[in-house]
Amino acid sequence: MNPPEAGIRLRPAAAGDAEFLVAMLVEAFNWDAPRFSREEILATPHFAHYVTGWPRAGDFGVVAEDPSGTPVGAVWARTFPADDPGYGHVDPQVPELTAAVLPGHRGRGVGGALLDAVVEMAARSGVDRLSLSVEDGNHAAALYASRGFVTVGREGDADTMVLRLGVR
Repeated sequence: MNPPEAGIRLRPAAAGDAEFLVAMLVEAFNWDAPRFSREEILATPHFAHYVTGWPRAGDFGVVAEDPSGTPVGAVWARTFPADDPGYGHVDPQVPELTAAVLPGHRGRGVGGALLDAVVEMAARSGVDRLSLSVEDGNHAAALYASRGFVTVGREGDADTMVLRLGVR
């Protein structure tokens, strides 16, 4: 595990982070190239449900800030009902992660630190599994695999991955 870049501070995501999580959702959907605008994401219920009403009961997450206190990345978890699943949905009881780091901070350990922190947060709250979806070509897949996530399904050009907590 690589420590995050110097001066990065992690903190729990809070209600005041809702707009930043929207920005991170845009980054997550546009990880390889601009595909969707903020407006398109928020107007598409299947995209927007990752942030709508943040935080809902059971939501949790972590935000990374640079030395000036500016947020640079986040990983957050939310459960979805079977009739409104997320892309990495495996069960209504399994929180699905969304993760993004601003481009200038990628590849510097920020994503790994965020992921480790949210996994620890989940374990402390009694969560036994976490899931996520990662598209083909996304370099984050290697990070997820390095932390113990395994592919359990495939939808289109994306893998659904699950981490069983306590089995890392």
